[in-house]
Amino acid sequence: MGKVNVSKLKTFTGHNDCVYTLERTQYDHIFFSGAGDGMVVYWNLAESENGKLIAQLPNSIYALHYMPTRNLLAVGHNYDGIHLIDWENKKETGSLKLTDEAIFDIDSYKDHLIVADKKGTVTIINIDELRIVYKIHSSDYSARCIAVSEDLNEMAVGFSDHKIRVYSLEDFSLKYELSGHDNSIFTLKYSPDNQLLMSAGRDAHLKIWDIKAGYLLLEDIVAHMYAINHLDFSPDGKHFVTCSMDKSIKVWDTHTFKLLKVIDKARHAGHGTSVNKLLWSNHNNLLVSAGDDRAISVWDIQFNN
Repeated sequence: MGKVNVSKLKTFTGHNDCVYTLERTQYDHIFFSGAGDGMVVYWNLAESENGKLIAQLPNSIYALHYMPTRNLLAVGHNYDGIHLIDWENKKETGSLKLTDEAIFDIDSYKDHLIVADKKGTVTIINIDELRIVYKIHSSDYSARCIAVSEDLNEMAVGFSDHKIRVYSLEDFSLKYELSGHDNSIFTLKYSPDNQLLMSAGRDAHLKIWDIKAGYLLLEDIVAHMYAINHLDFSPDGKHFVTCSMDKSIKVWDTHTFKLLKVIDKARHAGHGTSVNKLLWSNHNNLLVSAGDDRAISVWDIQFNN
């Protein structure tokens, strides 16, 4: 493994339940978290004090999505629907009752929100009118994660039927159906150069797909001991990180797909429980992680080439 130095800079606390999601904003030093306690919290990487409560909802929150063009935060409220939050004024600007099931992920494309839920439905919503314009129902199993590539005009959705489905963003027609995983897919990411799609999930495998070759499977890596919950790329795209139910975070080389570093409790005072979400910030290249231990950790990662 390459020379990578990792140090934990701080731990943010304040949530009263598992932290399930983190979301960046247009400001590199500001991010949000959502948790099982129904709280949406604002955090500032440039400061050491704990966060500020933006919203308190009755049920758990698995999904947050920030829309920089509107400076609004979309909150997926389990068993209810979505709420749009003007986070700077701490007020709700709109809501839409979508489902009585869990909402697992939210993304957006132009003036549309894209919502994935436990019923396997991917709902397309006009943001301005808060109106459902299209529903995709390709599976009776949960739609767990969404990745949008505006450059490719495509979105990939990972399902609990072990499939990844790639849709056109023009008419939401199905373009590809990818098989390879042996269990639910929890995370999908297009590489910053739009050459690769990375996927991972309950089977603990990291799979890398070549987009130009029609999403040909390039690599299949047994990356963790247990389910992989999330992955994210570094701001420069040269590295990526994965996190797992096995309590570890792993740092990888994007070009070679080689493992460079393992961040865990024993060696780095890492999370003591499942690590659920990662956010690699542009603010001083800091990595943020969140887990079932209710903590949000901030990591400084230095690469010595």
